[in-house]
Amino acid sequence: MNPFRWSYRTTYLAGFFVCAALLGYALYAEHVLGMIPCPLCIFQRIAFMVMGLFFLLGGVHAPRGGARWVYTGGVLLGALGGIATAARHLWLQTLPADQIPACGPNLGYMMDTFPFAKVLKMVFTGSGECAKIEPVFGLPMPAWTLLWYLLLVFVALYAAARKRA
Repeated sequence: MNPFRWSYRTTYLAGFFVCAALLGYALYAEHVLGMIPCPLCIFQRIAFMVMGLFFLLGGVHAPRGGARWVYTGGVLLGALGGIATAARHLWLQTLPADQIPACGPNLGYMMDTFPFAKVLKMVFTGSGECAKIEPVFGLPMPAWTLLWYLLLVFVALYAAARKRA
């Protein structure tokens, strides 16, 4: 069973299941391993949700020709948001201890209190909890998410560009 020979439908449905599994692991890490997600982690989860939605829609519809690029564009949109968020998260984790921003309020409070544009600015400015490194298999969680975003983008582009149905 060679994944490079899978149909567009099979590849996109597999992409959906990978996104679902990654979100499942994030929930497992939160509720079982006790890894409390920071605001940047939550935005990375949202990016996987966007990607998973477009993978699912593309897999169910399985269009031919140029229409494939609509779903691929949605996957890319989610991935680009996730890549930017994961890169920012990794950058915050590399800061020296004296340059780490102070911890801010949690995301739920910010969403209830501030307009969305201000919430985005506050989240991407960073906070102390985002700089905490909790390795999973030797790498911090945002490094893993960055690798998965890049792999899933490659898969989406490859499936869309292939001539086979």
